[in-house]
Amino acid sequence: KAIVAERQRLFDRLAGFRKLKPRPSEANFILCSVIDHDAERIYQELKRQGILIRYFNTPLLKNYIRISVGKPEHTDALVAALNDILLK
Repeated sequence: KAIVAERQRLFDRLAGFRKLKPRPSEANFILCSVIDHDAERIYQELKRQGILIRYFNTPLLKNYIRISVGKPEHTDALVAALNDILLK
């Protein structure tokens, strides 16, 4: 139940970014298309801050990132970092 609740909270926070389009999920991760921004740059910036997500460099998933559901504090750290990256 905790993962399901946190997945919804994460989805809602990601949906708040105009440059991300999260896809509904029943898994322990959320797949997001990146709009008007570079998914690889987001991946690299988050990695530099110690936040690991998945970046796909394949034709089918070009400009997508995958974010695993974690603890509430992980979501909070991710959202804070994305604010810095996407709202510059």
